[in-house]
Amino acid sequence: MDCRSNCGACCIAPSVSSPIPGMPLGKPANTRCLHLDDNMRCGIFHSPSRPAVCASLQASREMCFDTREQALVYLSKLEADTAPNRREERYDDRPSLMT
Repeated sequence: MDCRSNCGACCIAPSVSSPIPGMPLGKPANTRCLHLDDNMRCGIFHSPSRPAVCASLQASREMCFDTREQALVYLSKLEADTAPNRREERYDDRPSLMT
């Protein structure tokens, strides 16, 4: 599957913990990457400075759905469900085995 023009959901919803050119601390979740162009396409897509984590994210029907809005909802939920503080909360909710 090819990326849709005017989408950019995968460059907005997820956080990126590794440095990105111009964003040395990475990118917070639900923040537009500064490399998105006017068509919401990655401006460093073919650049060697594109982070490996970005290059590993491939467009797919399961992630992109049919619309930008659907992709943003899915990726935002995935980000929230896998955020480090969220994972700790899930572990805290488990019953203790030490009684």
